[in-house]
Amino acid sequence: MKGFDIEFELSYTGAAAENHEIDFYDVSRALLGFQRTLALSTHLVLNGQVITQAPSLRGAKIRALPPEEGSWKFTAGIVLAGTAAYNLATAPSNTPLGHLVFSAYDYVISESLGFHVDYDKSLGQLYDEHKDKEIELPEVRQAQLDSVIEKCSTAIIEIHRPIFKTNTADYAQITTIIGGERYSVSSSFSQESYQYLTEEFVEDDLYFLSGFVSSYNSNTYKGRIYIKEEQRPIPFVLNEDVRKVENIPRIIDSLKANALRKYNVEPIEVYFCAQKIKAKTGHLKGYMIVNISARPIIG
Repeated sequence: MKGFDIEFELSYTGAAAENHEIDFYDVSRALLGFQRTLALSTHLVLNGQVITQAPSLRGAKIRALPPEEGSWKFTAGIVLAGTAAYNLATAPSNTPLGHLVFSAYDYVISESLGFHVDYDKSLGQLYDEHKDKEIELPEVRQAQLDSVIEKCSTAIIEIHRPIFKTNTADYAQITTIIGGERYSVSSSFSQESYQYLTEEFVEDDLYFLSGFVSSYNSNTYKGRIYIKEEQRPIPFVLNEDVRKVENIPRIIDSLKANALRKYNVEPIEVYFCAQKIKAKTGHLKGYMIVNISARPIIG
């Protein structure tokens, strides 16, 4: 482990990377994106806050190791500082916290690339397992992770740079080593994932749906809403005509109820009319909401 509590590896394969070469500028930008995604995700886990600047990371330090000879693999080691271990004195090591950092990071990267990670089955299950062992872990809410996704969008595109800009690599993968075990982020980086991130169109057809708001940013009018038909939270953005004082409280009430669901607060459903935002590949990326109602909307 080289003295690190957690290690993350970013590796590129294919094209020139197979011959131990990669475009210098592209990979320098990619590493900045890699560091930013690690810093924002780690800070959230350790401090319960979403930051916007990577140097604001508290409770941990991210160190770089030299690339592995014969490959283009870059290792970032995370060193937890003092009390950042978050009352894990009863645990044999920092492995539980390492798993939490990885699960949060996997959620941020994979959800960004269009691969759905079930929060309840990843972080939720982790909390349940360690609660039984009387190990206290920091609570990371799904809405906070969604906020990190929004703030890491440009950084995740930058990680793709050797793949889409100079084509000196075909694929990239991020893995972690925790307690001697290796785990891979659920989604890899490729031309397809880059297209998913950057190329999209809005369908003309209107859809009448309902769901429960899981996150919302009042500055960008963007958020996520759990759609029954999709069985997952889907990103949304409010059309300019919908950004009215009478509509925002419906979103906030649903979000508040969702945040209090573990206290058995009754969920509040939001009914809306929207256009689908799709990637060029046909994958559903989100909804452009054009109408909101407290009752079902009939087309």
